[in-house]
Amino acid sequence: MSPTARSRVMRAVRSSNAKSTERRFRAILAAKGVGHWKSGQSQLPGKPDLVFFDRRLAVFLDGCFWHGCPQCYRRPNSRREYWDAKLASNLARDVRSTNDLLAIGWQVLRFWEHEIRDQPGTCVSTIVEHLKLIERPHREKASN
Repeated sequence: MSPTARSRVMRAVRSSNAKSTERRFRAILAAKGVGHWKSGQSQLPGKPDLVFFDRRLAVFLDGCFWHGCPQCYRRPNSRREYWDAKLASNLARDVRSTNDLLAIGWQVLRFWEHEIRDQPGTCVSTIVEHLKLIERPHREKASN
């Protein structure tokens, strides 16, 4: 495939909240009784995949290829300079988004695509435990 054709194909790829990994993970959260989250919240830095507004928790479900998973990422053989720059840009954006959210008082969790696929229960447990930790100060204030 020529670079022009590949570029045209890649431009046609649009992000959507209907990705199978994200859809499957949202279904698992719902099945486990984890609620009060919203998806596709573009007003927050980095556009987190899941947002728990009442606890100020942003969750990112990072694709192994697009975010450079140290375990799964395989560098493409063609157009290496382009892909190296693309990955570096994505990683810089991830760091910037996380820092921007932390700066405005949000907490951030990130999961790799392979973690969601291979160990969804562990990912859900991490979110649940994190929500419990965030919840505790609110309960203590209410009991005083």
